[in-house]
Amino acid sequence: MRIFPALLSLMVVVLSGMPAWAEPQGCGALFPKSLHYRGEGMRYWYEKSDGLMQYTKVPYDQLNCKTCHVKSCDSCHLEPRKDAMTFSVAKARNMETCLPCHSREKLAMKMDAAAGQPDVHFDAGMGCADCHDGMDVHGDGTAYTSMRQPGAVKASCENCHTEEGTDAPAFDRTTVSHSQHAKDLDCAACHVQSTMACLNCHFGAFLKTGEKKGNFIPAKNWTLLMNYNGKVTSASAMTFVHRDKTPADAPAVPFIAYAPYFTHSVTAAGRMCDDCHGTEAAVRIAAGETVRVNTFANGGLDNIEGVVPVVPDGLTWTFLDKKDGEWVELPVNGPVATQMVGYGTPLTTAQVRKLAKPAVPALHPAH
Repeated sequence: MRIFPALLSLMVVVLSGMPAWAEPQGCGALFPKSLHYRGEGMRYWYEKSDGLMQYTKVPYDQLNCKTCHVKSCDSCHLEPRKDAMTFSVAKARNMETCLPCHSREKLAMKMDAAAGQPDVHFDAGMGCADCHDGMDVHGDGTAYTSMRQPGAVKASCENCHTEEGTDAPAFDRTTVSHSQHAKDLDCAACHVQSTMACLNCHFGAFLKTGEKKGNFIPAKNWTLLMNYNGKVTSASAMTFVHRDKTPADAPAVPFIAYAPYFTHSVTAAGRMCDDCHGTEAAVRIAAGETVRVNTFANGGLDNIEGVVPVVPDGLTWTFLDKKDGEWVELPVNGPVATQMVGYGTPLTTAQVRKLAKPAVPALHPAH
């Protein structure tokens, strides 16, 4: 007798006494509304009125981005064993199940390893499922528009790093940087060493071939800072270039999206005060100047390093076109199409002015 995988998965769940969130009345009811199932986050920002689709004219459902989003339990839980298939929680908890779709995080881990700066949690043997439990994966029954919509992701630093016997964050109150910034800065602003960025996504080539490889340039040199959910947090950016098929000489459109972004590149020690305060980028932006984030060199991009405030009018990006398989600099004449995604907002003038002031070691000792 032949049993289809999806049916087999359901049978095993029913019989195995899974946790409440994984039972049919839990997981089965919640999952169709989850972001993993719907892929709503990427579609939401891409198809917004100021999103990239205004230039590509291609709906999200016609892109191959959606191939990562799962439509049944089988994608993560079904595991072959000998001559049969079985429902496996261990497979779903294995990072190798997560990383093929979460490819940007996989690339960040590879770059961190090459730099000898692994994430403190991964280095301790932890995996995705140690922080992201069933609610993050299967959803909670709410149809969120984005993983950055408040409530969509339950994992947070404070879930583990709390003062014993309380729900308060486990800050070292003797460290002035913690007592000074705890109310205004998210942990990631100081403890994420650098944020992953995929730059110069050549969208026209991507639409033509369906391949991302070779059509973008990875970068992990900086930590952008922006506002999100009432605090300053780590952020990143994606730059795109799209050339319409008609007319043939249509100019390439440069596009940039800024977003609050948590790269799993966490350090136990936070940044030193002067890593953020009094930096050249902050001083120049506060003075009304623009800072060039990257330049074209040796067939690729040389990127600024360190902490960079997200003030779109204060940042200048280099965009590249691709001709005969080689990157060439794209002249940018006029404003660049810019989108703020993930419910993030730029730093305010007052915030940038504070960053522009030099750190005072007596008031802000090292972590």
